[in-house]
Amino acid sequence: MSRRYFGTDGIRGRANGLITPELAMKVGQAAGLVFQRGEYRHRVVIGKDTRLSGYMIETALVAGFTSVGMDVLLLGPMPTPAVAMLTKSMRADLGVMISASHNLFEDNGIKLFGPLGFKLSDDVEMQIEQLLDETLDKKLAPSAKLGRARRIDGVHDRYIEFAKRTLPRDLSLDGLRVVIDCAHGAAYKVVPEALWELGADVIAIGVEPDGFNINKECGSTAPEALSRKVREMRADIGIALDGDADRVILVDERGHVVDGDQLLAVIAQSWKEDGRLSKPGIVSTVMSNLGLERFLQSNGMEMIRTPVGDRYVLEQMLKQGYNVGGEPSGHIILSDYATTGDGFVAALQVLAVVQKLGRPVSEVCHLFEPLPQILKNVRYRAGKPLDNVEVKSAIRAAETRLNGHGRLLIRPSGTEPVIRVMGEGDDREMVEEIVDTICSALGEAAAAAA
Repeated sequence: MSRRYFGTDGIRGRANGLITPELAMKVGQAAGLVFQRGEYRHRVVIGKDTRLSGYMIETALVAGFTSVGMDVLLLGPMPTPAVAMLTKSMRADLGVMISASHNLFEDNGIKLFGPLGFKLSDDVEMQIEQLLDETLDKKLAPSAKLGRARRIDGVHDRYIEFAKRTLPRDLSLDGLRVVIDCAHGAAYKVVPEALWELGADVIAIGVEPDGFNINKECGSTAPEALSRKVREMRADIGIALDGDADRVILVDERGHVVDGDQLLAVIAQSWKEDGRLSKPGIVSTVMSNLGLERFLQSNGMEMIRTPVGDRYVLEQMLKQGYNVGGEPSGHIILSDYATTGDGFVAALQVLAVVQKLGRPVSEVCHLFEPLPQILKNVRYRAGKPLDNVEVKSAIRAAETRLNGHGRLLIRPSGTEPVIRVMGEGDDREMVEEIVDTICSALGEAAAAAA
């Protein structure tokens, strides 16, 4: 059965386009019905980021959940990992985050977490999808069993204490000047405060949300403003979160960006030295640089690769017993602490290494040279260009040329009619030639099928 609503990270789309009040209310009703598993009073926690449409969606979700008899606890603006953590710690039956993550304000989304704080399985999402297409009038709660909703205080403090406890008890950030960019998003209050409590000299940007400016020219997807601020303030490090704070990118003291692959290398090496790795290796996606894989291998660690998407990373971590995983985009999952990507907790782990070694971030966070990586997209209108004989021939020829000295990854996008061609290897010119040749063959096949 095909999925109409859920993508790789919940339900996401244009606010008041795909994500309407009607859909949000129906999601509340459907998810509420799926997660009612007994005669007790069921509860759901709802957090959100700072988008204007969050008010509309939150209110509609409350109507949906209460109409099927669930009590609602409203958290207000909170990071996605905080919502996952609070779902479990508050013994809620379900957690909801209203966010479109790193997208601009026009979009929004609904992410759901089960009672243990994990994102829902495909099977549970399909159960909810089926209910979304049904008439639920006869499944609503009787008048006497409707749910209640209330806003709760103190949740910021709970998340701050949780994040601080992921560090060694005696570790302080004294002497570190940190620029934090919260992308005008969900972490704009909690993260600067937590860094200050840990002893850092904090300069906060991206902390003035107005409903429209989330992720706009700031945050982990646009770290240029952070780089400028780090150089201007002569800071030791810059931390860029995205709109819901489940991903992080760092900037070193020179203003150079440190991506998720380098962060994974730092954490994996540090945890291996401290005996904290549950297995000698990490989980990452097919997009992680071959340079990271070679670094890990040279240090006695392996890399398990998954399809793109943090849910697939976590799936393999749980299945195979790894406790470190992530993506180059900065989704870092540390399963000893969190059930989903937590940008702030990942940043704290790196800060702990910086403090322990007493060396500049540019040294600590540059453990390998990334191989040249070329990524191009080929748009098509119809047909299946990847099945074309000439395209298959070009791909075979490319793999022969690389001969184990690089990687080739060709995959259709899951969200648009685009084929992504990624090549990486030791020889940049050869990689560019290979990618261009395949793109040319795909372009001709797409034109012929149009």
